[in-house]
Amino acid sequence: MSHMYHLGKEHLIYAMSPDHPPALTVPAGSTIQLETRDCYSDQIVSTDSDFSQVDMSRVNPATGPVYVEGAEPGDILVVHIKTIEINNQGVMVTGPGRGVMGHELENINIRIVNIEDGYAALTDKLKVPLQKMIGVIGTAPASGSVSCGSPGEHGGNMDCKQIREGTTLLLPVNVPGALFALGDLHAAMADGEVAICGVEIAGQVTVKLDVVKAKDTEKPWPLPMLITDEHLITIASAKDLDSAANRATVNMVHFLADELGLGMHEATCLLSAAGDLRICQVVNPLKTARMELQIRYATEAGFDPQACSGQSRS
Repeated sequence: MSHMYHLGKEHLIYAMSPDHPPALTVPAGSTIQLETRDCYSDQIVSTDSDFSQVDMSRVNPATGPVYVEGAEPGDILVVHIKTIEINNQGVMVTGPGRGVMGHELENINIRIVNIEDGYAALTDKLKVPLQKMIGVIGTAPASGSVSCGSPGEHGGNMDCKQIREGTTLLLPVNVPGALFALGDLHAAMADGEVAICGVEIAGQVTVKLDVVKAKDTEKPWPLPMLITDEHLITIASAKDLDSAANRATVNMVHFLADELGLGMHEATCLLSAAGDLRICQVVNPLKTARMELQIRYATEAGFDPQACSGQSRS
């Protein structure tokens, strides 16, 4: 049984970068618990908090980075999301210039959201089921620095509600050790994240990190990708939603063709008949879309989700 590692919420980064020294170094195959702060770095404690005093340079922190031994550029970092534990209180903020409705909202409103009996209580009467997920999760880019507020090919602030317990996330390794980090948990968040926030909350995530070597894939995979019990998912981010949606679709077609041997026409028809193109978020510096395909179509074509256990492959 592999050793359980722990990384506390004092180890925060606000950008994904190859220049960050590792907060923790682990062998491939390790299980890690990462404590997180909420997207406001836990600065908002009540409805009376002064939002103008929130230090915006401390928004969207991620806990990390974690150096995974044996992970080399060109490899795939396989993130098995085991559990997401959340605190008993979250927060939402709406107001001028924030999200899709920011042009109509005239004042800042801070809403403290209590977590009780499997629900997030937006008001005394308005309660939504918990849908725990991770907003920011990624690896360092090959060069430069990408704010944890932005998504990209490295992952980052994808705000995809399918990044939840039981999901396997595939991320690119761009630098030695991958330099993995995560944060920005939500107790609930819908596709779109139209208010530029879900139910923002602190908590703890347990992940297992494996590595698939570049030599074990036919061609480089179009990352980021997700594997759930029900779906194979490609994710893409771009300046506009049309471009993100197109790229997510192209990525899935190429994966089906390059890795599973479907013809380009066949893969395109399959997605048009059975693939669901969905919005992740429309409020970050880049917009994010995903293509969901029932995983049975991939497994029938020869895809083995267990192959993504990674580190034991020769």
